[in-house]
Amino acid sequence: MTFTESNTVEAYLRDLLAGPVPARPTLLSPGLARRGGKIAGLGWHYVAPANLQRQPQEVLVESYLRDALIRLNPDITANPSRVEDVLYRLRAIVMGARSDGLVKANEEFTAWLLGERSMPFGQNGEHVTIRLIDFDSIENTFVVTQQFTIRAGKTEKRADLVLLVNGIPLVLIEAKTPVRSSQSWLDAALQVHDDYERNVPELFVPTVFSVATEGKEYRYGSVRMPVDLWGPWRLDDENPLHSMSQVDKAVSSMLRPSVVLDMLDNFTAFATHKGKQRIKIIARYQQVDGVNKIVERVVAGQPRKGLIWHFQGSGKSLLMLFAARKLRLHSALRNPTVLVVVDRIDLDSQISGTFYAADMPNMVRTESRKELADLLSKDARKVVITTIHKFAEVDGVLNDRDNIIVMVDEAHRTQEGDLGRKMRDALPNAFLFGLTGTPINRADKNTFYAFGAEEDQGGYLSRYGLNESIRDGATKELHFEPRLVDLHIDQQAIEAAYAELTAGLTDEDRDRLGRAAAKMAILVKAPARIRAICADIAKHYQEKVSPNGFGAQVVTFDRESCLLYKQELDRLLPPETSDIVMSVNSGEDQYADYRRDRDAEEKLLDRFRDPKDPLKIIIVTSKLLTGFDAPILQTMYLDKPLRDHTLLQAICRTNRPYGEQKTHGLIVDYLGIFDDVAQALKFDEEGMRKAVSNIAELIATLPSALQKCLAYFSGVDRAVLGYEGLIAAQECLPNNEMRDAFAAEFSVLARIWEALSPDPVLTQHEKDYRWLAQVYESLKPSTGTGRLLWHQLGAKTIELIHENVHVDAVRDDLDTLVLDAELLEAVLGNPDPDKKAKEISIKLAGRLRKHAGNPKFKALGERLEDLKNRHQQGLLLSIDFLKELLALAKDVVKTERETPVEEDIDRGKAALTQLFEEVKNGDTPIMVRRIVDDIDDIVRAVRFDGWQATHAGEREVKKALRQTLFKYKLHQDADLFERAYGYIREYY
Repeated sequence: MTFTESNTVEAYLRDLLAGPVPARPTLLSPGLARRGGKIAGLGWHYVAPANLQRQPQEVLVESYLRDALIRLNPDITANPSRVEDVLYRLRAIVMGARSDGLVKANEEFTAWLLGERSMPFGQNGEHVTIRLIDFDSIENTFVVTQQFTIRAGKTEKRADLVLLVNGIPLVLIEAKTPVRSSQSWLDAALQVHDDYERNVPELFVPTVFSVATEGKEYRYGSVRMPVDLWGPWRLDDENPLHSMSQVDKAVSSMLRPSVVLDMLDNFTAFATHKGKQRIKIIARYQQVDGVNKIVERVVAGQPRKGLIWHFQGSGKSLLMLFAARKLRLHSALRNPTVLVVVDRIDLDSQISGTFYAADMPNMVRTESRKELADLLSKDARKVVITTIHKFAEVDGVLNDRDNIIVMVDEAHRTQEGDLGRKMRDALPNAFLFGLTGTPINRADKNTFYAFGAEEDQGGYLSRYGLNESIRDGATKELHFEPRLVDLHIDQQAIEAAYAELTAGLTDEDRDRLGRAAAKMAILVKAPARIRAICADIAKHYQEKVSPNGFGAQVVTFDRESCLLYKQELDRLLPPETSDIVMSVNSGEDQYADYRRDRDAEEKLLDRFRDPKDPLKIIIVTSKLLTGFDAPILQTMYLDKPLRDHTLLQAICRTNRPYGEQKTHGLIVDYLGIFDDVAQALKFDEEGMRKAVSNIAELIATLPSALQKCLAYFSGVDRAVLGYEGLIAAQECLPNNEMRDAFAAEFSVLARIWEALSPDPVLTQHEKDYRWLAQVYESLKPSTGTGRLLWHQLGAKTIELIHENVHVDAVRDDLDTLVLDAELLEAVLGNPDPDKKAKEISIKLAGRLRKHAGNPKFKALGERLEDLKNRHQQGLLLSIDFLKELLALAKDVVKTERETPVEEDIDRGKAALTQLFEEVKNGDTPIMVRRIVDDIDDIVRAVRFDGWQATHAGEREVKKALRQTLFKYKLHQDADLFERAYGYIREYY
């Protein structure tokens, strides 16, 4: 389907939501929109923006909200003047977005939407709950409108589509009509996140989520959620190809009025991130699917079990949080007890941490076996988190109620033994749901028997596999790199040792090894071997991991090995770079330095998660191989025999997304575990064999990826430098289609390069790659659109470009050109106006990119893109193109001269002020103005023109920012540092 200005993605979505727009406005009434006795579209009433009774500065459509308050609240029905008191409160929350921060204001408004706030409207001034929305019979006014204008001060923005329930905007949709193939959902999401949420935050105070689409892909996210975390909404059997029909399905499934209300009611949570900043969480589609299937099954009463496989890292803890909340609040279930059972202490702390951070009501974490038995026998109606081991001493029935729901995490591990049986005996009529992040082997008959219901296809109630998780960006792909092959130990020795190192053992048991394992321990701990491996780890870490700001984990054979590796690594790297995390018992003096209680260990791990902390490598043997979540962890150095579930769980510690730079998790294999991948990961699931691929396979793809990019420039002399060379290259890509196609090919090549660098195999291709990277940079749209294809280059590529940039190779003489009349005449009389125009166009694009964040230059950037398009389509002759470019160059230089550096910096100060206002909370009443002034002073002192393109400049500015944040005790908030640095980079 092709789109034009009149037949836009926006109009297409509007008709999906509300049906074709009738010629005359229809009468608005509570309930779903109907026409001719049938539901119109998805049930939304279309109201044109001119017919909405509101002023541009008003977020709420108060006439609709007034009617709803009178209709839904008997105490207001009796005295309608009370509506004003409620509206006054709601307006105050909306206005508070700038002072309290958007997430806090959204959290407070959500509490009102969910009926968690009251007013003194009852008898004798008693407080009664206020209902803004009817969640039960859906008798609400559902409206979709378009071009929803919102004004804040002098700023005015227009949202493409807004869904309002009872006059309250719950969903905002930004629908881009792609004028070129590089435009994507990402441009729409960035507009919401970077422009609208910053400049008109009031509009987002009541919203549940926002949607971004360009008609091919559909993504959604909640307020202030980084755009790389926005997720798709898919249906089970979906073809992954991007198309209009995929968007159609997503909209028809997710934007039905009942689902929007379900997302508000059951699938949003607010949590404290890293102990400081409030964030809003919205469920991904696989969590919604899993939760709803659990709830449907419990409400139906049969079958009384189900197995849920969602791949490692795709959010099982949150799935359990949302399920527990929906089950507890479900009226048909008569106040049930929800039991979350884990099999390790670290999983216990991970899951209860998730629940505590999200303020789960009525939750209790059992500290002892006796406490668990008491809670169950005394019929506690709560959410109880416990470990499976606390059932060890239970005999007989503790509670035979049939509305107890048990969710067992990592169901494949301990459920098959006595502990699983004791739990079932103690709760004979409970529902049992098993959750696992690794697929169940057919060999694990017991797990299927314990949790899999015969009615479920393939044995799973809900399934979200490896491929789906990578496709959706929930996790990253995994590569392995075999190292020091001469130190690999033969497979039979590994197998024999592994048989003894079975999964159920504690750290201490593993130290008392059997014969085969003891024999292997001698091989593994040979001093020369440890020296060689640690030297390799240090080199690999400094070359491949550290430049991108990632962290690493070393997995050793046993606790003694942890000490040996630490000693050796301390000789090669500063001692503060690494630390050991392991279990230590009293009396074990040799390990006493590493005995930590739970809080101390959590503090250490928070330091590891902090990109500014020097701690970058964690050494372990069996702790942190499950349930440990640190997105910064990208590389695992593996020197321990692991297999199947344990291996898959361990290597998946590295697969969490972490910003644009992290493209994959890497496993460096010192034992030869992956010499036979099929042997290492024996799973029935077809896809699991591809769970991890050899990085050597990437080396094999490099030459062809490079050739695909170079093929665009056949006949171009790559030895020609400066504008001559760039013009020749750009002439090979005469239109936007070809430029975007090249950008897509180069993006693939750049990912391979960043993953392999600094491998010696790259040296022979370095010259070609550097040339391609410079051409790519010179072609980037000056408007900053198309970010999915035209993205920032990786750290190693930038380094490579700046290594040999000769300042005189590319001179920018725009100022002299437009100010010197004679020179201008000479240019216009140039015998080859086309070539001269291209040179000026390249210079202009470079200039405008420097002012990417400034609205004054945005229009000039759009003008340049428009001129280039018209010339490309033959609507502008070369000489006219040149004249127009010179006129534009004049305007650019004039605007630069009228825009003191100060103004860019003032906008930087404004952006920083808003950022620090957002993170301000009761515990840290930080002096926002003082901090921003301090940052401003110190950054001005160290910055210089073009500092962003040099390592020295970036280093000095980052150091200055860190010092200031440290002064105000804000240095531990990694997200705050990254965002503040981003603004400084953009504006200073």
